[in-house]
Amino acid sequence: MNLIRAFTEHPASVGETYTRHMARAGCFGLRLIGAGIACLVHALLPFLFERTGSAAVAELNDRMVVNRRGAPPLAGTTRLPL
Repeated sequence: MNLIRAFTEHPASVGETYTRHMARAGCFGLRLIGAGIACLVHALLPFLFERTGSAAVAELNDRMVVNRRGAPPLAGTTRLPL
């Protein structure tokens, strides 16, 4: 696999450029880190961040599903029922 293809094949498979994919994946990652920290605080102090983790997962899932509707499906992947 050549170097350029390594950086562009997956983003193209989900209908994004490398730069757009990097930005979206970075934002998702930061949001997940924040939600993870909130979950850890919630583990110690259960009266705080009662819905933060589940709300973040639901929001990110919605954003990903809406964004990926027009993109071709990834080869060899199947959608699991929710």
